[in-house]
Order: sequence, then C-alpha cells, then structure tokens
Amino acid sequence: MGIVKVTSDEYKEQKGNLFFVIFISCAAAFGGLLYGYDTAVISGAIGLMKVHFNLSPTMVGFVVSSLLLGGAVGVLASGKLSDRFGRKSILLLAASLFVVSAIMQALSSSISFVIISRIIGGLGIGMASVLSITYISEIAPPHMRGRLGSLYQFAVAVGIVSVYFLNDYILSIGEDAWQNSTGWRYIIGASGIPALLFLLILSPVPESPRWLVKANRTLEAMDILIKINGTHIARQELYHIEQSLKENQPASLSLFKEACLRKALLIGILLAAFQQLVGINAIIYYAPQVFEAAGARGDLSLLVTSMIGVAAFLGVLCSMWLIDRIGRKALLLIGTAGMAVTQLLVSFGFHFQGTEGLTTSLLIVFYLFLFNISMGPVVWVVISEIFPNHARGYAMSISTFFLWVANWFVSQFFPILWNKAGGSFTFLFFMVMCLASFLFIWKWVPETKGKSLEEIEHMWK
Repeated sequence: MGIVKVTSDEYKEQKGNLFFVIFISCAAAFGGLLYGYDTAVISGAIGLMKVHFNLSPTMVGFVVSSLLLGGAVGVLASGKLSDRFGRKSILLLAASLFVVSAIMQALSSSISFVIISRIIGGLGIGMASVLSITYISEIAPPHMRGRLGSLYQFAVAVGIVSVYFLNDYILSIGEDAWQNSTGWRYIIGASGIPALLFLLILSPVPESPRWLVKANRTLEAMDILIKINGTHIARQELYHIEQSLKENQPASLSLFKEACLRKALLIGILLAAFQQLVGINAIIYYAPQVFEAAGARGDLSLLVTSMIGVAAFLGVLCSMWLIDRIGRKALLLIGTAGMAVTQLLVSFGFHFQGTEGLTTSLLIVFYLFLFNISMGPVVWVVISEIFPNHARGYAMSISTFFLWVANWFVSQFFPILWNKAGGSFTFLFFMVMCLASFLFIWKWVPETKGKSLEEIEHMWK
C-alpha cells in the first residue's frame, strides 16, 4: 500500500482536539524562547562584563561564542539521545542544564567560570533548538505544520523582545559602578526564570507519537494521534508511520550513503548554515555597538535596539500567516532577495553616510523583519520536515550542528572583521551570503507545503 493522500479538508473535518495540538506545540516551542532570550541577553551584559573583567576584543568574542561551542555539542548529542530516550525527556534535560548555567554565570568570580557556565547552558540550548522543532513537526497535522513550526521562531522573537525590556529595567536600578560589578549578574541570572517555566510547561506534554511507535509503544502513540487528528486519520497516520519505520534501517552516518538521503542532508546542512551566515546573530549579539556606529547613540540607540524585538515579533507573525498559504520556498526566496538588497543599502550607508542619521539603523531593523518572515522560522520548519521518520532526530542534529558552527564563526569573527574592515565591508559580506542563499534555495530546496512527513519522505525515493 502506498502513501494515501489526506487532504487539508479531510483533516479539518476530523474531531481532533485543536486546543491540545496548539498547547503541546506552544509548550515545545518554549525552547525557542530560551534560545531567543539567551541570544539577546548577552548584548546587555557583555559591555559590563568587558569592563568588570577587563576583556580584550578577542576575549569578548570568545565569551559570546562560548555558548555556541556548547550548543554545537548539544545538537550533536541530541539526535542519538532523543532517539534512545525520547524527545520530551531530552527537552527536560535541556531546560535543567540552562537553569544550572544561569545560576553559575550569575555567581561567577572569574571569566573562566563564566565561559564554562555558558558552555553548559549551550548544551541545553543546543538540544532544545533541535528537539523543540522536531517534536512540533512530529505531532502537527500537515495543513497546520508550517504555522505550528513557526511557533518556535515566534517564541525566539518573544524571548528577544522580553530580554531587551528586562535589560533596560535592570540597568535602570543602579549607576555605572553597580552595573559593572553587579548589574550584569542580575541580567544573566534572570535567564534561569524562563528555563524553570519551560520545565513546568513540559510536564503535562506527551511524548512524540512517531518516537513511541519506534519504541514499540504503539497503543500510547495511537491515543495521542487520536487526540490530534481524530480516529479515522489517526489510523492512517499510524499505518504510514509503521510502514516508514519497517522500510528503513536505523539511523547512522552510513545511512546517508544513499543518494536520495544524502541530498536531503546536504540541503538541511546548507540551509542551516546559511541561516546564520546572512549575519542575523552578529546584529543580535552586538546590537548596541552596531547601532551606535550607524548613528543611533544614547537613548536613541536603546530605542532602535528595542525595535529589533518588535521587528522579529511582527516578522514571525507575518510568516505564520503566509507559510501554509504561499509555501516555504516562496517565502525563503522573497526573504533572501529582500535581505540581499537591504544589506547592500546598509553597506552603502556605512560607506557614504558615516556615523550620522537614522537611515542605516532603520534599514538594519527592516533586514531583521525580513529575516523573521523567511530564513528565521522557515528554515527550522523545512529542516524538520525533509528527513525520514527513522533518521529525523539524527539528521536534524547534524544539520543544526552546522547552524551552530556557522553561528559561532560569525559571532567570533564579527568583532575582528568589524574592527579591521569596518561596517561597510562587513555588511557587504553578509549581502553576498544572502545572494548565495537565494541561489541555493531557488535551485535545490523543494516545496513541502501541505505534504505529510511520509509523503515528503517518498519525494526522495
């Protein structure tokens, strides 16, 4: 029996519990809030830590990027661990690691201890960055998977927005001396609060039905599928999941010697890497410095920096509305083309405008809006969809590993490139990366809108 196409209308006619689907998707997406929060929180603390610990530019880059080293290890470990112990169990572990990391950083007496603590936190964030979106893709009905998958990036945006306002509040408590000695500890320590909330929210969430089938816990899987899709479609889904697992071997690197799966993995790796090489986190991590160089100083710099979160928030909302309407590929192409043009204008702005005016800063904010319509949420959705059931956790961990490596590369070398070559050349490099992303997506990335995970799996055969 081949794959039986179930239409969106048939899904909608079934008596699945929509509230249940949305709740468990939101709970898993909360891992994105941790990712967004910690991505942005360092921007409010790193300047104070630089003064407190007397850090060089290279060491500043290493403190920022140390979380990413832990993240790279975390994403590699997440695939095997989640395939063995389940998606939910490792998400709980990830949240616990981040709580420990926040407490350790807040109590650090040396920069070495800060770096070790950030690496531990990176392990948790890395695991969550893979498994939150993997979990959502495995429980979401096809006609809602794009929007529900975009919840992850929406949560990232919420984390970014909240941290900028919280940073401003904490910094308003004391003068410069207090901020340099103690304020940064409050900023970093507060990141343990969303991690604790994540632990609580995950408690009532069930395990992924696709993982349960793989673990021979079919009755549990069927109960969850019925809650999600209704009885009729749940039976079809269960059959297709079982057939998919029977037809394929356990995941390992040798699996990707097959030409079809090798192509899927290559697409996943390059999409993940390009998401970071277009420069998004260089702006997030070093927002105050970038906007000050672009002409927004003092209170104006704080205002423009806070607009990052608003742009991210609005961009993801637009993406959630469009992704299941016009498709993943169209959104990626529109976004990367727009980002390339915007980055080119930013480069011109730094070259000709110098350090006066708001035009360049507003262009950077618009770039962030375009990123969060396209490369931000859509890349996570696509790489969670394109791999077969038996290899999804393992393949996503490999793809996301390259995302974190690219993130580390950009965050580590951005301060050096910025200091030696200036803003114009730096943003010109990011423009080239946007253009390369557009060409790659246009040529290689397939459209997955409206297809079940098993249908997408058969595309590669």
